[in-house]
Amino acid sequence: MLRNFTFFVLLIFAFLSASVRAQKVALVLSGGGSRGVAHIGVIRALEENQIPIDYIVGTSIGAIVGSLYASGYTADEMEQLMDSEAFQRWAAGVMDDQYIYYYRKEDPNGGWVSLDFDFKKKLTSQLPTNLISPYEMDYAFLQILGPASAACNSNFDNLMIPFRCVVADVDSTQKITLGKGDLSSSVRGSMSIPFVFKPITINGKLVFDGGMYDNFPTDVAVKEFHPDVIIGSRVAERYSNPDREDVVSQLLSMLMARQNDSIPYPNSVLIAPSIPSINIISFSKVHELADSGYRAAKRKITDIRKLVKDSLDPRILAQRRDVFHKKEPALVFDSIHISGLNAAQTRYVIHILKHGKRLVSPEELKKQYFRFINEGFIKGIHPIARFNPVSGYYDLYLDIQKAENFNLQFGGNISIGANTQGFLELQYKYLWTKALRFMINGYMGRFYNSFKANARIDFNSKIPWFMETGYTYNHYDYFATTTYFFDDKTPSYVRQREYFGEIRIGMAVTNKGKLDFSTAYAFNNSTYYQENLFSRLDTADQTSFNFVNPQFCFELNNLNRKQYASAGACFKLALGYVNGNEGYLPGTLALNKKEFKANHSWFYLKLLYDNYFQTWGPIKFGLYAEAHFSNQLLMNNYTSTILNIPDFHPVPEMQTLMMPAYRATSFAGLGLKTVVRLYRKIDFRLEGYVFQPYQEITENPVDQTATFGSVLSDRSWIGSASLVYNTFVGPISLGVNYYDKMAVPFTINFNIGYILFNRKALP
Repeated sequence: MLRNFTFFVLLIFAFLSASVRAQKVALVLSGGGSRGVAHIGVIRALEENQIPIDYIVGTSIGAIVGSLYASGYTADEMEQLMDSEAFQRWAAGVMDDQYIYYYRKEDPNGGWVSLDFDFKKKLTSQLPTNLISPYEMDYAFLQILGPASAACNSNFDNLMIPFRCVVADVDSTQKITLGKGDLSSSVRGSMSIPFVFKPITINGKLVFDGGMYDNFPTDVAVKEFHPDVIIGSRVAERYSNPDREDVVSQLLSMLMARQNDSIPYPNSVLIAPSIPSINIISFSKVHELADSGYRAAKRKITDIRKLVKDSLDPRILAQRRDVFHKKEPALVFDSIHISGLNAAQTRYVIHILKHGKRLVSPEELKKQYFRFINEGFIKGIHPIARFNPVSGYYDLYLDIQKAENFNLQFGGNISIGANTQGFLELQYKYLWTKALRFMINGYMGRFYNSFKANARIDFNSKIPWFMETGYTYNHYDYFATTTYFFDDKTPSYVRQREYFGEIRIGMAVTNKGKLDFSTAYAFNNSTYYQENLFSRLDTADQTSFNFVNPQFCFELNNLNRKQYASAGACFKLALGYVNGNEGYLPGTLALNKKEFKANHSWFYLKLLYDNYFQTWGPIKFGLYAEAHFSNQLLMNNYTSTILNIPDFHPVPEMQTLMMPAYRATSFAGLGLKTVVRLYRKIDFRLEGYVFQPYQEITENPVDQTATFGSVLSDRSWIGSASLVYNTFVGPISLGVNYYDKMAVPFTINFNIGYILFNRKALP
């Protein structure tokens, strides 16, 4: 009996001695942007060869990969995640379409640049601090790493594999090693490349990318874990030759530490995958990058096995993952805590996020979270999920930086013709228990001048809705854009002014649509000659039209640009009624010298459909359709009728020309578009349209009155070919347009900016 007991004790002692003597292996993952996907291949190769990984240390992209692996993600799961469209959006700062709310968008305007500012603050404190929006990435890290952070009780030693990551403390110019705290925030801080991603605050310190001071933290592995063996995966470039055309490479060259080409540790192996030059935020070659790391690690297995004698059975590793994942509490929120806002603003945000619910899932919260971001009242928000063991749910902590109250937009259009105009808009935004916005803007140019003032209040109910009121003044001078008017029967001297106020109530319909009801009261005044032979001594005819226009409008829109779109779709349906009084004062050249007054009323239905279809390669096709139906009757004369009926203008230039052939009380228009991406943001566009009026409107030369032609007796054609460079501030376009009913059918145009105007009173 004693002999058996002695044997058992010796067996236990031998087992414990072997455990004590077991080698401890630390894996160190360098920074390097998207090149760090190669770390996944390194991990895959180590697992296949049953090489144990006892500790992980990472910087930047190495922190992302390391934290995922330490949290129980497999190599395949990590590769699948980084190859997803979602991850590529996060890296590029592009928000998912489903979280962009169209009802919040303003009417398209001519703005190139939008800047938030505060008169009381220094200009340098209001400049943007990042090129890439981190909003979706931050929320994704919260969802992915939040449960793991809860499972380890905010101690990274308690993850499936003990983990450390490195951040840079901007104030002390020193690196900080993080082994405790919120896991997602630690990783987010470690990959915050200066001026690319917005920095965050951790433990009261503003931190940036750890690669600024330690891009290959083998020393951290030694200090924190005292391993027997270090395996290092180094993927970062040295940035010794920055590209003069790539601002990111220039920043990295200046700011990132020059990493070592070796590991200053006796028992170590360096794995350096051969990776071609690639943009640091481009994740378009995930499989190739992972494979490069895999192949590089396979070549080093013999060297590693000289140092690492132990093996890790894949079944044991899988069991460890399963045990750790079972510790992760489901991510459900019951409390929200906000810093950076006042009490009223805090109530506003919490009401949007929860809408009175006690518990909120991450997906339910996500929709409302991005709805709030879309409202434009913040310039920074960082979420942290902390598990509360008492309640059994998570508390959501939001550190919010409120945007400046004032916003300035400026832009316009620079043209070789008369379409040059400037645009300026000033907004005041105020976040209260409601969202308030006040705006004034103006256009200034030879052809078009405008002033608009608008006020809007948004209500944060579960189905969001808004009220707005505004006043608009528009002035169009078609005489300024006419070149060949002496050879053209089309009236050339036409100046049109309109003043109108409106009230609008609207609500969101899905994230891409809105339904609104508006009522406008307008005064429209037109001065014109009904022929082209006039002198300075002559006086022009005048027509006024004073009217009210209530309208219902339903619109869906996710076009990717406000002009020269190449993706997305727009559908619009408007039903309205017009009732007003016409007044006519004849000029010196009028054939009919009698003043005239009349009442007009009509109903109208307007349909618009604009869709770009997903196709192959760099080529996309689009379909454009527009229809307008009304029982509108003719006015006193031909010109006044033409000026007060709808027009068809699928080509931007058409808005600036007086083109009677493309106007009618009822019409249908159809067009096909081909957009070829020639190089990055350079598109070649080829478009063709047909315009079919229900009845063409013609002029009676005897008395200058308007008459309806035969039903479907005439149609007009439009062609357009243009080269468009879509810069980050707006388009630069060079094009040729063809209008078959114009005296000079071909026009050549060159524009820098947008041909966009404030909304008209009549549809």
